[in-house]
Amino acid sequence: MKKNLVETVLGAMVVIAALGFLIFAYSKAGLTTFEGYEIFGKFDRIDGINEGSDVRMSGIKIGTVTHQELDPISYVAILTIRVKENVKLPLDSSIKIVTDGLLGDKYVSITPGADEIMLKPGEEIEHTQGSVDLISLFGRMMFGNSIGNKDRAKNGPK
Repeated sequence: MKKNLVETVLGAMVVIAALGFLIFAYSKAGLTTFEGYEIFGKFDRIDGINEGSDVRMSGIKIGTVTHQELDPISYVAILTIRVKENVKLPLDSSIKIVTDGLLGDKYVSITPGADEIMLKPGEEIEHTQGSVDLISLFGRMMFGNSIGNKDRAKNGPK
């Protein structure tokens, strides 16, 4: 009987520790939704961005990506983001997709403009910059230079 009681108490402690860990992980993951207003932007590439990705300004999370879709006519990606209600964005603000470090997660970064008119809910941020494909850049840098050097060797310096 004493052995069963010890096992039961130990099992209960493990379950409580697991629940505590899950609550801690959920609070640190930033999965909470933002109350605020939605705006959208059109991008040529949104590699690495998903619904739930961070939206940051000056490195501080101010919103989240709520929806992504492909425009069937122009074939551009449309991102809908929800921004905190107390963050007002000037009309000439810009938005781009950046990487957190060299190989980190991607997020949406907003740079505020200087216009006195603020974006209204549902409006579009017109100044956008899509994600950069690092593999293609490295490939162009590596192979582009070697091709250029071969051409110079054939034709001489310009």
